[in-house]
Amino acid sequence: MRIRARHYCTGQRVDVVCEHGRIFSVGSATELPADREAGWVAPALFDLQINGCGGHSFNSENSTPDSVRHVVDVCHDHGIGGMLATVITNSFAAMAHGLATILKARAQDPVVERAIAGIHLEGPYLSPEDGPRGAHPRQHIRPPDWDEFQQLQHAAGGLIGLVTLAPELDGALDFIERLTKKEIVVAIGHTSARGPCIRDAIRAGARLSTHLGNGSHAMLPRHDNYIWEQLAADELWASLICDGHHLPPAVVRSIVRAKTPARIILTCDASSLAGLPPGRYREWEQDIEVQADGKVMLSGTEFLAGSGVFTDRCVANVMRFAGLGCREALEMAIDRPRKLLGLPERRLKPGELANLILFEKDEATGFRLVETLILAGG
Repeated sequence: MRIRARHYCTGQRVDVVCEHGRIFSVGSATELPADREAGWVAPALFDLQINGCGGHSFNSENSTPDSVRHVVDVCHDHGIGGMLATVITNSFAAMAHGLATILKARAQDPVVERAIAGIHLEGPYLSPEDGPRGAHPRQHIRPPDWDEFQQLQHAAGGLIGLVTLAPELDGALDFIERLTKKEIVVAIGHTSARGPCIRDAIRAGARLSTHLGNGSHAMLPRHDNYIWEQLAADELWASLICDGHHLPPAVVRSIVRAKTPARIILTCDASSLAGLPPGRYREWEQDIEVQADGKVMLSGTEFLAGSGVFTDRCVANVMRFAGLGCREALEMAIDRPRKLLGLPERRLKPGELANLILFEKDEATGFRLVETLILAGG
């Protein structure tokens, strides 16, 4: 396959020739017939927090390998070539089932295996307080338990590579140290921790703030609060949900300026309701509302319940919100998550896997996905 477009890094018009699922050559555009032609070309996106979509959840007791494949296929349509399947707070039985189903789906389906690089465990070791808890069901919130985690990791076949937790919980700091020794990335999230506790968590090995600015109280002290503390910590990277609902543009711009794009990871945090029409749904043992503008809310509250959009929308939004160029925004959704997780970074060069996105630089949004080409591994 010969693809002709502008290189997302250099802006030069190039021919990307792919053979047997890998990039064979990248060179100046020729006069030869192209199989695909577009404005721009880049490696496919990678999102470290995909909970599901279209009514399918990685966390459901009813999840099946087919539902896992459905999520992967929809994500591919939105430019996401790789991801961490995210399992959130639930009963042990439900979480173990979700983890085992992901493992089974990867074993049965090479498309799923190549797309799902690992698992993000978001909970159940989170703050029980309203606000920081977000949409995580209170009845299943619990303190860190190393024996339980080992059982969950066993169910996942060792795929859990990222854990989000609240460091103020009893035993959390020791838990962080144990995870770090296992080379599992630890993220601070859904927390009500004070500054000293956050600094202790960093010393114990925490490296990421999960969706910084969200999973928090509606009202905070203006100076002494956990958002400022994490924002000021150079040791912490930050993931941001730039769906247009979780964070206003000025906050996105401020966080990007403080952390710099080198320490920002874009995530859509797509919920199991992403892509569904407006209406009321039952999910996570709670009533959830998808509003007409795509916002996903816990019914009757001011709290969000994941996102209703995908990573391609977040790339376009962060460009507008933070005044970033296309390359900077894409690197936050291609290279940064892989680097944090210790995965091979993707480049447009010979020998790389041929998982690509074609896009246009739209005057209104700055980025518009045209097509995803998954010709090899995710």
